[in-house]
Amino acid sequence: MNEDIARPRQPSMADVARVAGVSAQTVSRALRGSANVNPDTSRRVLAAVEQVGYRFNSAARALSSGRSLTIGLVLLASGGYYSRSAVTAGVESAAGEAGYAVSIATIASLDVGQMERALARLADQGVDGLVIAVPLISVTQKMEDITREIPTVTLDGSRTAGARVLGIDQREAGRLATQHLLDLGHRQVWHVSGPDEWMEARQRRQGWQECLALAGIEAPPPLEGDWSPGSGHRQGQIIAMIPEVTAVFVASDEMAFGVIRALRERGRAVPEDVSIVSVDDIALAAYCAPPLTAVRQDFFGYGAAAVRLLLQGDATVEESVVGATLSVRASTAPPRAL
Repeated sequence: MNEDIARPRQPSMADVARVAGVSAQTVSRALRGSANVNPDTSRRVLAAVEQVGYRFNSAARALSSGRSLTIGLVLLASGGYYSRSAVTAGVESAAGEAGYAVSIATIASLDVGQMERALARLADQGVDGLVIAVPLISVTQKMEDITREIPTVTLDGSRTAGARVLGIDQREAGRLATQHLLDLGHRQVWHVSGPDEWMEARQRRQGWQECLALAGIEAPPPLEGDWSPGSGHRQGQIIAMIPEVTAVFVASDEMAFGVIRALRERGRAVPEDVSIVSVDDIALAAYCAPPLTAVRQDFFGYGAAAVRLLLQGDATVEESVVGATLSVRASTAPPRAL
């Protein structure tokens, strides 16, 4: 796991609550000096703070003061189900540990109007912070007004006024996947990409292109999917009809499942005829047939890291990058001897 996520855990509000024998919400109220907290309880909380070494910094205090103890999370209804649910679980876990609830706004598409309405709805709820887990294809004044007012973290490299950015190194993910196939002896690597409006898809594609260029290989035209298994299946049917294809980098596990099925339907075995490597390494990747070689992205840790960055409140931290690692399984192999 990446060091940004795996570093030793600092004492949390939940630790203070456990030692003081109260809820995390009570700890938060006591540290804000709320009149609704019994003086004896406040003293126990302060003693517990000293005991566990918890630091309640001024930025975190400002974040929670006088608001709802709620973090808003914006998600896209379509796209990777497993990655979306893991990010949500990570956000909810870290938020709960810090004494916050999570309010989720789900949008049906990347339409700017839908994003504006989602942010406005969360702002109207008085959320203390925002985690935006969808790409911002365009940023409007209305959106920037909200993200300037409410502490915000974006999760895919998108930028908007006042927001901090937490991103996985998607170019490195593309390079890792492609280099693995080249190291096995494949002379060309095809690519099924994610939708072009997603920065993650563009960056993974860029990593693939850069890796091939360094090897002196001209990249073939990428085939674009939409993150779904069905789109992978459609592009896999095209790939299956190109006899010289021996290796494919697919931009997500769920699309890779569709590619593998399409290849099998056309009588092309994985990895004997075509090697497949993907990105995400969701739980199902290890259990499909064959088990899928994939660039691992710790989505749960990613969501939790977003909340930590949000509550950290350090205005000097504008961007944090999380690395990626490769899980090698049975879907990749050297090409057949010519």
